Amino acid sequence: MTALPLDLQILNALAALLLLVSFAMLSQRRIVTLVSLLALQGALLCAATLLLAWRTGENHLYLSAALTLALKVIFLPWLLYRLIRRLGVYWDTEPLLNISGTMLVGLLIVVFAFGLAQPIAALASTAMRSAIGIAVAVVLLAFLTMITRRKAMSQVVGFLSMENGLFFGAMSATYGMPMIVELGVALDVLVAMLVLGVFFFQIREQFDSLDLHHLEALKEED
Repeated sequence: MTALPLDLQILNALAALLLLVSFAMLSQRRIVTLVSLLALQGALLCAATLLLAWRTGENHLYLSAALTLALKVIFLPWLLYRLIRRLGVYWDTEPLLNISGTMLVGLLIVVFAFGLAQPIAALASTAMRSAIGIAVAVVLLAFLTMITRRKAMSQVVGFLSMENGLFFGAMSATYGMPMIVELGVALDVLVAMLVLGVFFFQIREQFDSLDLHHLEALKEED
């Protein structure tokens, strides 16, 4: 069997690390560490984009890597750290599933994701088509993170991780989306974060907590 080129081996290793970081997010209750893992995920995504740009000669991927570095590695984690300090939210409450149960569900999701991505990978002609299954798994694991957490901040981190998985999937399947689409998505994520920051402060002001189960107590007045 012919050995893979070194750059492809590194790309596959970065994809595997992305998946491991997603599993680490599932098991993490400390929100500051959760944000740090999100920044690490962004850094791995940036490194994979740079390496793929060098391998393929697709110049727009260099701009994508710069955008990822600025937005997902630097700005958004910085903004989340500030929100955590201002709101005093450092720990998530007990998740809907315990850690061992969540990890077991995560393993089943990974198996499902690879089976789901197999037909797509067979049709793709990119160098990273083997990583499409990992991209789908990252998206689904991020969704699992969102639905098993009670704190709004943890759910936002899950949402941003899901966006990382979608970007990695697009890069794996088609060498990235058109630049105008990537810029539009980046702007949407940035605006969403600013709106969610205001939303966090409103929840904290009304309920003195960011635990979303308080929202279930809201009832429409007669």
